[in-house]
Order: sequence, then C-alpha cells, then structure tokens
Amino acid sequence: MHELSVVANLFEILEDKLKEQKGKRVCYVKLKVGLLSGVIPELLKTAFDIYKKDTFAEDAELDITEVPCKVKCQECGTIAIKEDYVFICDTCGSTNMTTLEGTDMLLETMEIEI
Repeated sequence: MHELSVVANLFEILEDKLKEQKGKRVCYVKLKVGLLSGVIPELLKTAFDIYKKDTFAEDAELDITEVPCKVKCQECGTIAIKEDYVFICDTCGSTNMTTLEGTDMLLETMEIEI
C-alpha cells in the first residue's frame, strides 16, 4: 500500500504549513485525487486515519474529491471524460490523446487552529 508513503509526505507538508502559520493543530484537509494518479481514495483515507493518531492532526477530517480523467483528441479537438483506460476518441477514433486532468493529487485546502 503506497498510500501510506503518500500520507507520510502529506503530513510533512501539513506540518510545514502548520509551523509556518504558527498553528496548534490541523482540523481539516481537502485533497483532489485524480483517477489516474495511482492513488486509491479509500486506501488513502484509511492510511490517513492510521497515520494521524497522536499527531497534530489527530482530530482532522479528510475530504477527498475524485477528479475524473479528462482528455483531448489532438486530431479533432474533442474533449471528453474517460472512465475507462481506453484512450480512443469517441468522435474520430484517433488514439492521439492528451490528458488534461486526472493524473495528479492536490492539497486543495487545509484548516488549522491558531
């Protein structure tokens, strides 16, 4: 489960931001997780809940928004949401596709207690 290492890295970021703002604890964390990011949201949530025990984020709520895979056909310009891993343009049949969204993970918001 590489989600635990992702959460460990997330906690480094949260701790840095907490110190930067001279906060006491993290109360809320909102992440955007792309469908093709390689991270499984349910496992990420479980890893977060395990990792947060006895930390500055012990009572923090984790909110995850899943971002679908958005692609653009380089032949005809069609933009589409793909729920499968078949990157073929539904309009022209081309496989010349560029991924626009859905491959990354983003810390969108965090709330801290000062």
